[in-house]
Amino acid sequence: MSIDARPSPDFTGSPAPLPALLPVPASLPEGDFAARVRALPVLGLGVSTEYGAAFARGALDLRRLRREHPAFAQFLEVGVETVKGLDAHTHEWVAEGRPTTYHFLDVNLDDPDDFTPAWLDEVRHIVSQIRPAWLCGDAGLWHFGRREPGTMLLLPPILTAESARAQAWGLTRLRAETGLEVLPENPPGQVFVGDLHILDFFARVCEHADTGLVLDCAHLTIYQHFKGLPPLTALDGFPLDRVVEIHVAGGREASVDGYAFIEDDHTPDVLPATWEILEYVVPRAPNLRAVIFECERNPVDACLPGFARIAEILKSSPLLGGSA
Repeated sequence: MSIDARPSPDFTGSPAPLPALLPVPASLPEGDFAARVRALPVLGLGVSTEYGAAFARGALDLRRLRREHPAFAQFLEVGVETVKGLDAHTHEWVAEGRPTTYHFLDVNLDDPDDFTPAWLDEVRHIVSQIRPAWLCGDAGLWHFGRREPGTMLLLPPILTAESARAQAWGLTRLRAETGLEVLPENPPGQVFVGDLHILDFFARVCEHADTGLVLDCAHLTIYQHFKGLPPLTALDGFPLDRVVEIHVAGGREASVDGYAFIEDDHTPDVLPATWEILEYVVPRAPNLRAVIFECERNPVDACLPGFARIAEILKSSPLLGGSA
């Protein structure tokens, strides 16, 4: 895809205009982010799922978690590929009137060809079913080439100013099409390319799209490890008032043919660097409204220590301290 190559200003200044080839949608929700974020609900601590995850052997028992530990299951983040729809566990959760968020798994935000009328109709239909507080999803490549059913992958974006503007276009388009806030998430990866630190990249995305962020602490750990940086690098310059939601997940260090990396495995075994990032961000994020422990394919008992530690950390949150 060809995009406008005009230089972008520092993200602390005025955002650059979006690429000429990607027109800004004509109709956007009223008000700037600072006003819109105040209208978003405070959801607390919750869990994530995607189609069929709860049916896997040894998977998290949502009913049991909700019954025995309701403070750890205050909302459900539903991972959605529109071609699959919603599974029975999600339908049950929604039928009970419980809160949700919608996590897309099938759109490259920087690709106008992904925003087909048919796909947008499917998104709006699922939104009408689960009534999410907002939409969110990793701002990367969910497919390479044309989108085809059953070919989902996830690659990080190219970390450049031009790519940030293109991602922002997709966010504003989806926000206009659904009438809901749409939050990008920093994705995982084994290789990252581009001249921007990933936090500087997403600062630009949020500024250009005038929206918030889902900060995945485990994914940030992966990036900092790849770059050989301390876990908290660049957080002191990131606008943490943009952080609306946080993800926490386990990971493991691995090596293939001498190449060392961190696998984003969603086990309950959270790496020390991920805890360090979480502990730093939570008290400094005044608009933090939701936290997910991504452990959906693990038994409840194995996940409880992680939930408990997250809940303890959330006591330092300006908004979530009372619900932890």
